[in-house]
Amino acid sequence: MKLLFVVDPLAGLKPRKDSSVAMMRAAAARGHAVFAAEARQLQVADGVAGAACSALEVRRDDDWFRVAQAGTQALADFDAVLMRTDPPVDTDYLLATQLLGVAEHNGARVLNRPAALRDFNEKLAILEFPQFVAPTLVSADASGIGNFLADHRDIIVKPLTEMGGSGIFRLTLADPNRNAIVETLTRRGQRPIMAQRYLPAISEGDKRILLIDGEVVPWALARIPLPGETRGNLAAGGTARAQPLSARDREIAETVAPWAQANGIFLAGLDVIGDCLTEINVTSPTGFQEIAAQTGHDVAAQFIAALKRR
Repeated sequence: MKLLFVVDPLAGLKPRKDSSVAMMRAAAARGHAVFAAEARQLQVADGVAGAACSALEVRRDDDWFRVAQAGTQALADFDAVLMRTDPPVDTDYLLATQLLGVAEHNGARVLNRPAALRDFNEKLAILEFPQFVAPTLVSADASGIGNFLADHRDIIVKPLTEMGGSGIFRLTLADPNRNAIVETLTRRGQRPIMAQRYLPAISEGDKRILLIDGEVVPWALARIPLPGETRGNLAAGGTARAQPLSARDREIAETVAPWAQANGIFLAGLDVIGDCLTEINVTSPTGFQEIAAQTGHDVAAQFIAALKRR
């Protein structure tokens, strides 16, 4: 296969942790051609979507890539175009998905589908599955959020557009800063945020469960918070622990998997705390390398095999 990865700058990817790097290594090890571009290098000329991209020689050590050659190519000439740019899903990101939509019309296979990246906010997507969701409010209204806090007494509030635990706060009735936090997150009532009942099971980890083309990876990656921290995100200092899926984890994953597949979501990362689904990540789900290192289950190889079947 000939694969194009649309990623953040290559020099900033961490070769021992980044799932995109794991995908590229797995592809190269199986004889597939690996190319990379940044979202800003996407273009449309005379109705044909392309990218100024680089062919890569991919290695196993920390000095993990070399640029073999660079040039502009039509996206339809690749067997798959893999959109792996990290959030935020801002104007630049949305414009990139629109250019990738042109590529789809040209016949390119883009994964995840550009429409899915636009349509399914990673926080709001859980509302498709209310049976798995803790009490939740989405609102920009401070008084409504205050009432939600009064009802549940201990809640989490978070913006709808960030990643890696950015902007997440735990609020209680005793917190003297609660009004200021809500005011800041909602931009004085101009932007909705999500409020959820606090889940004490976060102490056991924020579990990442991966779905690959409708298949459930049999290991979850529990991100364990630091002492005194309410966020398990690895970017916030959490510790990664791979573990088998519980019965509830599998129930959630097997319910979401056909929905994801039907909506053009080739790769999804579900976040589960205790028995509750808290996010459905569709932009650049991670966890491949940590699961592989701790269990021997090569998630990147599973990903490339599923891609080849497509």
